Amino acid sequence: MARVLLVEDEAHLAQGIQFNLELEGYDVEVVGEGTEALQRLLGAGEGAYDLVVLDVMLPGMDGFEVAHRLRQAGQFTPVLMLTAKSLPGDVVNGLEAGADDYLAKPFDLPVLLARVKGLIRRRDWARGVGELESARIGGAEVDFRTFEIRRGGATARLTLLEAMLLKLLVQNAGRIVSKAEILEKVWNVSPDTETRAVDNFIVRLRRHLEADPRFPKHLTTVRGAGYRLDLEA
Repeated sequence: MARVLLVEDEAHLAQGIQFNLELEGYDVEVVGEGTEALQRLLGAGEGAYDLVVLDVMLPGMDGFEVAHRLRQAGQFTPVLMLTAKSLPGDVVNGLEAGADDYLAKPFDLPVLLARVKGLIRRRDWARGVGELESARIGGAEVDFRTFEIRRGGATARLTLLEAMLLKLLVQNAGRIVSKAEILEKVWNVSPDTETRAVDNFIVRLRRHLEADPRFPKHLTTVRGAGYRLDLEA
């Protein structure tokens, strides 16, 4: 049974979402305030929840800040953001704050349930259970089961989206992967979305993979086309 933390201050909406998630077989806890949600998540530790459904407009601390602080603290539980703000810039802000998926209000209940199920499924795909569970990229060893990268005696943790991006690149090693393909397959957004999020994630991955991230040998940018990962360089 997957454990979900629902962070929503509208009591009527929270009750409806909780009821329907529980009908789907999820174990659901509800919190109505941002600061309390962050404290509960950090206090419970990594792995205590399988998913956070996080509203943006919250008393105490908004959802963007909750997600940002959660990631800063090294907590990578998948986050589905709910918000009345549906402009493309708001979607990008949510993803760059650390959300793994984003759903604008008002939404249809079947869409929410599908997003929850899909996000948990994407996490399991990224972990590579039964297929691509690990990879070696130059001097770096990637463990997709734990979302860890080990290189030169140091270990770093990946977020779900970082792990999904790296796995997509590993599966397509040696060929160019376009930004549009990454946005669609990893971020689950329109391939023509204007955002620097992909570039920022590439920069972060290079810090873990490259001997000198300023002069990458494994994860390179092909101007005007996309990115290419070479396992050996």
